[in-house]
Amino acid sequence: MDNIRFMLVMAFAMISYMLWEQWQLDYGPKPEVAVSEQPMVIDSGADLPNTGSLNTLTKSGQNIEAVPVLDVHANKIITVKTDVFLLEIDTKGGTIRNLDLLQYPKEKENTVVNKMFALVGLEPEKKDLSPIRLFDSNTEKLFLAQSGLIASSGSTSAPDHHAAYKAAQDNYELAVGEDSLSVPLTWTNNEGIIVTKVYTFTRGSYDISLDQKVSNNSSQAWTGRQYTQLLRVPYEDDKGNTFIRTYAGGVVYTEEEKYQKVDFEDMEEENLSVSTLGGWSAMTQHYFASAWVPPSDQENHFYTKKLKDWRYVIGSYSPAISVNANTNVTFNSHLFAGPKIQPMMEKVAPGLELTVDYGWLTVIGKPIYWLLNQIHDYVGNWGFAILGVTLCIKLLFFKLSQASYRSMAKMRKVQPRLKALQEKFADDRQRFNTEMMAMYKKEKVNPMGGCLPIMVQIPVFISLYWVLIETVEIRQADFLLWVQDLSAQDPFFVLPVLMGISMKIQQSLNPAPIDPLQAKVMKMFPIIFTVFFLFFPSGLVLYWVCNNTLSIIQQWYITKQIEAEK
Repeated sequence: MDNIRFMLVMAFAMISYMLWEQWQLDYGPKPEVAVSEQPMVIDSGADLPNTGSLNTLTKSGQNIEAVPVLDVHANKIITVKTDVFLLEIDTKGGTIRNLDLLQYPKEKENTVVNKMFALVGLEPEKKDLSPIRLFDSNTEKLFLAQSGLIASSGSTSAPDHHAAYKAAQDNYELAVGEDSLSVPLTWTNNEGIIVTKVYTFTRGSYDISLDQKVSNNSSQAWTGRQYTQLLRVPYEDDKGNTFIRTYAGGVVYTEEEKYQKVDFEDMEEENLSVSTLGGWSAMTQHYFASAWVPPSDQENHFYTKKLKDWRYVIGSYSPAISVNANTNVTFNSHLFAGPKIQPMMEKVAPGLELTVDYGWLTVIGKPIYWLLNQIHDYVGNWGFAILGVTLCIKLLFFKLSQASYRSMAKMRKVQPRLKALQEKFADDRQRFNTEMMAMYKKEKVNPMGGCLPIMVQIPVFISLYWVLIETVEIRQADFLLWVQDLSAQDPFFVLPVLMGISMKIQQSLNPAPIDPLQAKVMKMFPIIFTVFFLFFPSGLVLYWVCNNTLSIIQQWYITKQIEAEK
């Protein structure tokens, strides 16, 4: 089996698998999200963690009947702006909603494309330059970060995420020269319990600190626990690439199981219930993630819930802590909400960078990502960083590739004699196979010699593919000229065409199949793959063009050497 044939078969299998996944997503069975213009209504006890405590809603003075979650007329909305966030905090429960990532627009304008449109007298395509919205109060895209306290049996009331807090002002903004911004909310009952919930935002950081201070001014001890959770409907990427699908769903990290995906189907089947020291829970999507991180030095209980109207909850709660009379205790946790930049996430919590999902090839993908970052730090351009990584990988496998290309060159050299044998023994297949193997033995040609070295490289190629797909730093990154977004398609399809040409050149350097039908099919592959690559991110196509070009140079040189031998 020759090298190019094997690579084509593997690429065809990978594309077939992606097409099958896409078919399942588009046409397979899936839940229908309820659409309504009325405020969403939740059974106010159903979306709370089951800790075995008494009904805290009755204790916190809330009506046990269904209550509207997002009634902006009844609740006070606080607007917070930092250098990276524009978000809203609902005084009902202190819930974070409508969080925009100011440094990450949904789309990016291409100046070269706009100029080309202007030259031919056409209006340029309008792009949505609004920032990515992570948390969302829209019913169809509902995604909220909720938190609260649960009082234990025998203790006075505690504020959950349905309780009414008070705020000193409606707007907060991180001022120039300030490194942090605090937003306090207060809640109190008639029995001496005061809870102060404080969100702290730090300049340049996507890590939000949450402190819930319980001041017990009563005459009795108060016992309770903190919980934090994420509530959302199944995520759908409206602007996503049809051929590129990444994981979107829940994740739990525990000391025992480490990184564990909990998708919406898993939540549908059963509720998660696991305790661990430290850990975190998250909802992830392509390029971005949201995660609640409780204190790492305490045992936390993680859970999931399936609610009505295709809403899902993932979160954790702390151990019960007692607050003596006339004392106070502060519960702490962190909320990460932002891009999946691995060095940044590693500082927030152990294992949080694993939300950049390379699957079972993480052990290879992480070093490739590290190398990509190192080269980018030196050249300052993600496109050139991709070229640099491709060159490094080719150098790493230079000897293996050389053995593969030598085997193919020898196969190419004996190709005319094989065709002569085929014609001579056209009616005797068994005799042809016997004579062919005798020729291979005499000429010291191994038909598997071009295949085995490539098999060793396949995990690296697949890992690099996932690194280029998952790396948020490449999103909307410039390369050169018209390629101004490496995560988007080439607007003029130049790179896919170059990839097809390079594939055709590689075919010409390889021995053609003896069977005429196989030869015709192989000739169609460059055209087929060019069509597929028209829809792939330009960064990924750039890698293939570079890889094919380096392979052509190496293969051409080795082929000339073999053909020059007697």
